[in-house]
Amino acid sequence: MKKRRTAAFVVTLAVSSLASMETKAAEKLHCTVVLDAESGGVLHRDGTCDKAFAPQSSFKLPLAIMGYDAGILKDATNPRLNYKTEWKRPKREQKSVDPTIWERDSIVWYSQEITRRLGKAKFADYVQRFGYGNADVRGVPGQTDGLTESWLMSSLKISADQQVDFVRRFVTGKLPVSKEAMAKTQAIIPQFSAADGWQVYGKTGSGRMRTKANTYDGDWWLGWFVGWAQKGERKVVFASLNIDDWRGDEPISFATRDALIADLPKRVK
Repeated sequence: MKKRRTAAFVVTLAVSSLASMETKAAEKLHCTVVLDAESGGVLHRDGTCDKAFAPQSSFKLPLAIMGYDAGILKDATNPRLNYKTEWKRPKREQKSVDPTIWERDSIVWYSQEITRRLGKAKFADYVQRFGYGNADVRGVPGQTDGLTESWLMSSLKISADQQVDFVRRFVTGKLPVSKEAMAKTQAIIPQFSAADGWQVYGKTGSGRMRTKANTYDGDWWLGWFVGWAQKGERKVVFASLNIDDWRGDEPISFATRDALIADLPKRVK
């Protein structure tokens, strides 16, 4: 069995343009950025944080806000939806799911049910008003559907710098949604404990890199961990991204998450 990568996981920086990454084998890339939530001051920033990539399941954070604000999501356990065989999802997703399970287990079909219920116009309007990345939810003609797949290696892209800007606006109440929607979203985001009394809240996201022709790019994977952390009255926001030739037993996003949690206390001193 392959040895699990630990929280000491570090990705070597090797940066290329986004265009070149789409036409040849991907290259290693890393970014970690941490801001003070109140002032917006940079506490830590290393790597390439201005290049935009698909948000993958880190998009479940803004999608939860939309769902609660639109009244599609009710609370932490409602609505509870049942899996349908025609969705043809992996076995781990073939179960009844509520908002908390959706975020915890990263269930794709539940996300797609939310966007279907929002509809194309309302979904696009939320993404635009949130100022989320390039705000492009059109999808890729002939490859991906905008309403149900735009955030999955498709048209919607966001950089780590843009991720922390969005999360900061979320935790400081600056998004154009109800306070109730923001509070209910915060209640379902996965929570983790870090050293020195920090509580970390965040969403992972991972996906296999694609070529320009939308074919899998070998074993190259993208992994996100995006969210906020709090200790007493102090609050920070963060985004960490890794692209690597990944063959670990767990998703690359889990290694990205574990490294961020382990390193956070020294990043915010």
